Amino acid sequence: MSFKILTVCTGNICRSPSAEVILRARLAEAGLAAVEVDSAGTADYHIGEPPSDPAQRLASRRGYDLSALRARQVSASDFDDFDLILAMDRGHMSRLTRMQPPGSRGRLHLFLEVMPQAGPDLPDPYYGGDGDYELMLDLIEAAVPAWIARLQEDLPGPARTQGA
Repeated sequence: MSFKILTVCTGNICRSPSAEVILRARLAEAGLAAVEVDSAGTADYHIGEPPSDPAQRLASRRGYDLSALRARQVSASDFDDFDLILAMDRGHMSRLTRMQPPGSRGRLHLFLEVMPQAGPDLPDPYYGGDGDYELMLDLIEAAVPAWIARLQEDLPGPARTQGA
């Protein structure tokens, strides 16, 4: 059994690719390497482009490599291809809720819902400076362990051990 997670932001060049790579790294460390992670954007602004320069540079300082990623837009098939779809803010959640085909299997959640003290929305660093990107990375790194704990409770045994 495979389990798939999709992280979603606006253009798929800052928040969602950062969350994708950090989730993937932490899942592997937790023995959940069989869980697949991808990212996408609600808008088509940056399709085919790599993550923003600040996102790549600051993630790299923390040991994460975003360089191979390319932006893509959420498609209707994503709602059946992914088990868990994590929206970076309430605007994305609203858009995803409207896009979701009836009866699709993907469960929608806000990325920061596991950290109520942080508020519902992961701030968009795109128009800000390095400090905004650092805050984004801090919040992602703080939320990921709680998502992993949820997955460890919910996933059947074989999904936990594949690739470990």
